[in-house]
Amino acid sequence: MYNSIRRNRNIGTENQGYGQNNKLTISSPYGDLKSFYERLSNYQKITRIINNHEFIFIVEETRENSIHSCSINDIQKIIEEIPTKDYGELKFIILRQPKRKEEILSPVWGRLIYSYEFENEYFPAIILDAIDTEKKLLWTKKQTIEDQKEFERLKADGHTFVQTKRNFITEFNPEFVRNTQLYRTLSHEFGHYVHYLEVVERPCNHTEDYDEKEKRMDLYFALPKSEKEAFAHKYAEQLKNKLITENKIPFSTL
Repeated sequence: MYNSIRRNRNIGTENQGYGQNNKLTISSPYGDLKSFYERLSNYQKITRIINNHEFIFIVEETRENSIHSCSINDIQKIIEEIPTKDYGELKFIILRQPKRKEEILSPVWGRLIYSYEFENEYFPAIILDAIDTEKKLLWTKKQTIEDQKEFERLKADGHTFVQTKRNFITEFNPEFVRNTQLYRTLSHEFGHYVHYLEVVERPCNHTEDYDEKEKRMDLYFALPKSEKEAFAHKYAEQLKNKLITENKIPFSTL
């Protein structure tokens, strides 16, 4: 029988959607099998029922000068607008404080984890990283087509870049960071999960054996990163445009 909460072998690899910098490494305590984003400390746990679906919000304490740009109420308001069929088994919403080395090696607005361990339970999770307001966002001048598209998205979120000799630089303004994480990143990560559901979970039938689902999992994780990103961007953009048309966003912090 298929175990829906087993650890996927793609957890922690580039197939999961993020790269690594080989010059430095994120340390892992000896004997600890948890990934760095699963090692939380000083957190609060809040349960919310959204459209009859249980979500557990885990809010990690931030260090000095770092902030969580979105409140739980903010995030709930967006999730309420996402079709319930797209919730799947997604359960954990994590507002995480990354370590300083992690901010260097794996800087992200957020990430989707297909199987996240929290208090001995395994469920899909969306993580939104806290932002250090004393740092700056650097954007290279040597941009791929996808880099250019994301650069324009960031500017549409409100980020104002100053051009230097090698880069474009902007400060982390809490309002604009919130625009990025709340109105784009959250739904983008949902988009990744919906893509996974469409390829792996939704074609399931009760008579198939585990090997059939395993093949679909292999197919999904073998998809080019560009294809997965395109799907997630489209999902997020469609939701954002819908909510703008309905005058549901933007809204003040709740």
